Amino acid sequence: MKVLVIGSGAREHALCRSLSLDPDVTAVHCAPGNAGIADVAALHTVDAQDGAAVAALAAQVGAGLVVVGPEAPLVAGVADAVRAAGVPVFGPSAEAARLEGSKAFAKDVMAAAGVPTARSYVCATPEEADAALDAFGAPYVVKDDGLAAGKGVVVTDDLDLAREHARACGRVVIEEFLDGPEVSLFAVTDGEHVVPLQPAQDFKRAYDRDAGPNTGGMGAYSPLPWADPKLVEEIEHTVLRPTVDELRRRGTPFSGLLYAGLAITSRGVRVIEFNARFGDPETQAVLARLRTPLGGLLHAAATGRLAELPPLRWDDGAAVTVVVAAENYPAAPRTGDPIEGLDAVRDEDGPDAYVLHAGTRRSPDGRVVSAGGRVLSVTATGEDLATARERAYAAVGRIRLAGSHHRTDIAAAAAGTP
Repeated sequence: MKVLVIGSGAREHALCRSLSLDPDVTAVHCAPGNAGIADVAALHTVDAQDGAAVAALAAQVGAGLVVVGPEAPLVAGVADAVRAAGVPVFGPSAEAARLEGSKAFAKDVMAAAGVPTARSYVCATPEEADAALDAFGAPYVVKDDGLAAGKGVVVTDDLDLAREHARACGRVVIEEFLDGPEVSLFAVTDGEHVVPLQPAQDFKRAYDRDAGPNTGGMGAYSPLPWADPKLVEEIEHTVLRPTVDELRRRGTPFSGLLYAGLAITSRGVRVIEFNARFGDPETQAVLARLRTPLGGLLHAAATGRLAELPPLRWDDGAAVTVVVAAENYPAAPRTGDPIEGLDAVRDEDGPDAYVLHAGTRRSPDGRVVSAGGRVLSVTATGEDLATARERAYAAVGRIRLAGSHHRTDIAAAAAGTP
């Protein structure tokens, strides 16, 4: 089977890497990809939000499966166009992807399905937003109703900042603050059956000790040694299955990757948000531990055959991912700087640690240079979190990118590291 992956980030690099290791996958193609993905996949140029162009590319390369990585193409209906062309695709329809594309829609689905989530108000005017902020009080949680690349949420004690974000977004969802640790849980679904993956935890703030602005994610780890052993089972029965069932009842079945962002509060599990695709950087850590071939799993979801698969197999160890970000990320990241040390990671740390590219490209002279805010994800595995974490940071230390920054506390608390 040939597989075409759509996207250009570290999530897509992780997907392409895992697919390249699947013995049943004969070729991996990626569009548009990046400098690192080129090592494991053939790259192509395409407008990722043009469904007809993606479908045509799938036919050109003879793809037996298309995997749509980012949320914007899913909301734009790219998966619909590929399905209409008769090619199996891993990713929900545009209508089902509204679960991520509109937080108001997601709240409506959760209410109908009885899924536990934060109390909220959908606000379309400054007056409505002010009333909702007053009703909940600090900490204020203000979410852009639409897509915002993981950065449309402001959580703050500053009322003026909350109001400013609400006005900048227009239509927003304002909700109560949820206490407790956050968990990310992915589930592969064919619209009827649900197969949860292993949980992970990511780190959204830019700097150590959760300081600084919200980002797309600065690191992640899996598994969660502090979590209840029955947590995944609970989430499957109270969140994932009811949501999939409700969307199927509405005539818009969700087939693809359902990502539940959750808070483990003093009152139990609550959904913070849904995404309609693999999350970044959690995907990097989760796929590092998956031993079931990825191609067969995603193809089974795309063709309605998940029920035929045996239980997933996982590595018993741990994985840690640390994001190396460009100078000034997330505000106005600097690009075009050369990245050094990539060969050293490969030669000295592999296969226990490796680099997944996000914002990179090849310069005219052949060097790898930065081309985005989150430039690299360094992922490492080990028999436990402490070992995986040590290996990840050792690899990060070999990389040189002028002005770059990374968090030094990824998985530290979970690993018991001071």
